Amino acid sequence: MTHEVLNQVPPLAGHDVADDAVLLDGLEREGAGWAVPEVRGLGRLAGTGHAQEQGRLANEHPPVLRTHDRFGNRVDEVEFHPAWHELMTVAVTHGLHGSAWADPRPGAHVARAAKFYVWRVDAGHGCPISMTYASVPALRQAPELAARYEPLLARPEYDFGLRAPLTKNALLAGMSMTEKQGGSDVRANTTEASPLPDGTYRLTGHKWFTSAPMCDVFLTLAQAPDGLTCFLVPRVLPDGALNPLRLMRLKDKLGNRSNASAEIEYEGALAWRVGAEGRGVRTIIEMVNMTRLDCVIGAASGMRQGVAAAAHHAAHRKAFGGYLADQPLMRNVLADLAIESEAATLLMTRLAGATDRSVRGDGTETAFKRLALAVGKYWVCKRWPAHTAEALECLGGNGYVEESGMPRLFRESPLNSIWEGSGNVAALDLLRALRDPRTLETFFDEVALSQGADKRLDAAVKDARESLTDTATIEYRARRVAEGLALVLQASLLVRHGHPAVADAFCATRLAGDRGGAFGTLPPGLDLAPIIDRATPKIG
Repeated sequence: MTHEVLNQVPPLAGHDVADDAVLLDGLEREGAGWAVPEVRGLGRLAGTGHAQEQGRLANEHPPVLRTHDRFGNRVDEVEFHPAWHELMTVAVTHGLHGSAWADPRPGAHVARAAKFYVWRVDAGHGCPISMTYASVPALRQAPELAARYEPLLARPEYDFGLRAPLTKNALLAGMSMTEKQGGSDVRANTTEASPLPDGTYRLTGHKWFTSAPMCDVFLTLAQAPDGLTCFLVPRVLPDGALNPLRLMRLKDKLGNRSNASAEIEYEGALAWRVGAEGRGVRTIIEMVNMTRLDCVIGAASGMRQGVAAAAHHAAHRKAFGGYLADQPLMRNVLADLAIESEAATLLMTRLAGATDRSVRGDGTETAFKRLALAVGKYWVCKRWPAHTAEALECLGGNGYVEESGMPRLFRESPLNSIWEGSGNVAALDLLRALRDPRTLETFFDEVALSQGADKRLDAAVKDARESLTDTATIEYRARRVAEGLALVLQASLLVRHGHPAVADAFCATRLAGDRGGAFGTLPPGLDLAPIIDRATPKIG
């Protein structure tokens, strides 16, 4: 009888991950209601025990670099566990990579964002998926290349293996910018691009951090005669020979372990120019902005995973004479986590809608997205680690054990704030966006749609505007400015589109300051029941 199992929480499996009111309402509102059945189907798959097990296996059996074959020939291969390939197959066949670019339906990019949000049983494999999606607008700066490669980047087929790109059924694309001496300062890159008579280039240099080196093609930056330039670099040349792009070693990372990230050397690698010489940053920023959107989506999804796990645990675990979910202090924590999660998801869906309309030529939405994406990338990604730490703590010691899945989620949580520009880079990008007066105008036009609905929000909007007036110190204060703008945008969206209880609690705590410094410090008098219920997964 010493080993009778009592009071253990059942696995969080057999539920629909897409059963998320904020997500589903956002799909309808942002023009992708037609995709709800697809998203729900993928959500049910993500909620299965099998899918979750594949995510675990992909992380517990990380990729292995094989630089040479047994005869001593250079091969630069990366081996993956079969679970990785299964996860990639699901993602690609459901169009999470580049398929939205080939879909003429309004809302296609919103639908894709929702699927990316739902299919997060493993975050690592989302990296090549995200970069493939993001590569298309940058590649379009070279129409001849785009005509050949874009259909293969959009095709919903997973075709793994090193072969000449244009002989494959479908392609994945990566991005390779960071160098040892520069990091985010890509203008300090030293990789050289030497032009050849036929219009191609030879690249010589190094890259310090190239994620997903098994992709078929990469967009990279190198110094051409007229300055920093963007190039398309294939892993395999048209004649079937390996391009001299050498994988030196794989990074030993905090999280995201299922995905390979490599240090690489270009030893005269053949490349095709994308965009004009000297305009490399302007060209590749099209890709960076799309991956920044995915950073927000991934962080919002991670928060949803965290609060769902915490709420599920509390609903089934008894302590001190009752279920944790019925105890006042735990309800305070769960509700606070749910509020943060809903605000992040609502902002994510609005950014996806702006992206979709921007792609289709809406200049107003393009201007809004320019500023809103910068503040969203800064704030939502910055909130994720603290949110996950609190969610993990809700499971107590069980949450600290690998089998719970929470340590993996926690290790993943800092990544999105670092990837595509850490906190300072995102905040400074906000300041660059402000140079165009239209971005600020469209941002506050959006926020003003809630004017008069909540006095706390109206006061916060006034403060946010005033924070922009002192230009002498604005760079020093850039993080506070970004936070203030993010909060008023989230509050405006919640007041207009969110659950009233969530909107009221958000305005009381995030705007009016009626809370402490940690999660679980909500004031008395809030309606917590519907907030917690919306965050608790429904099994079966």
